[in-house]
Amino acid sequence: MVMEVLAMNKNKSYPFYFVIGALLLYSILFLMPSLIGIGYAFTDWSSYSKEVHFVGFQNFITFFTGDQHYRLIIINTLVFTLVTTLMKTALGLVLALLLTQKIKAINFHRALMFIPSVLSLLIVGIIFKSILNPASGFLNTMLRSMGLELFALKWLVDPKIALMSVMAVDVWKGMGYIMTIIIAGLMSIPQHYYEAAKIDGANAFQRFRAITIPMLMPTLSVTLVLNIIYGLKVFDTIYVLTNGGPARQTEVLYTAVFREISLGRYGIGTAMSSVMFVVMAFIGFFLIKILNRDEVQE
Repeated sequence: MVMEVLAMNKNKSYPFYFVIGALLLYSILFLMPSLIGIGYAFTDWSSYSKEVHFVGFQNFITFFTGDQHYRLIIINTLVFTLVTTLMKTALGLVLALLLTQKIKAINFHRALMFIPSVLSLLIVGIIFKSILNPASGFLNTMLRSMGLELFALKWLVDPKIALMSVMAVDVWKGMGYIMTIIIAGLMSIPQHYYEAAKIDGANAFQRFRAITIPMLMPTLSVTLVLNIIYGLKVFDTIYVLTNGGPARQTEVLYTAVFREISLGRYGIGTAMSSVMFVVMAFIGFFLIKILNRDEVQE
């Protein structure tokens, strides 16, 4: 009887007016501000003048073909996205594989690896700014005590390595979250596939390649999209640790947007934000479509 009721509810069509309230709130609080912001991207709106003039694509042209600083912002954003996406996915997968084995206190180990992802970024920033302090930080102090003075670097103040240091902190904070998603994907794989593969003589690597990876593709596609979108719109990690410094060598798109708006240059700030909105929507849509094509066909 219960199954019949569920089947009836599943096939039932509900009136459109059921979503009017949610759609209205979404339109007022998200859609309209977004469209207004995109509209201002085509103007010279700033705090230096009360008049707003339409300038067409000038703000976008300035961003893409302007001085070297804008090019550095684009490069930093892409590098941050690529490196953190690959590292968090790879480390999250390794941790997930390890923490789905039969080991003692497995839930404790899972919680230990997941805790960094729920910590306040302000706390993480303060901790790592202290740890990575070139003069008195824990890391350099430990390296010097071990006679490894050569490796005691200026982690957050050296333009050559500051971005790498920030990416390392971001990977440390985020890999536990990715691990949790992948663990859920691993636990959903039927065990009889592995049992049949063992009977056929497949070793651990062959089972991983032929069963684990194909069955994990929907999960990996989700983590990939989440990581890419997060990387493209990253702000808080950079702002807390370096605020785009030193010499703007760690500045990414949204820290640049924040800087432009703080300086009263609202037109180019909204133009930069609008570019990334379109890019993220495009990437998210096509990544999901491409990576899930086999699942859709089924």
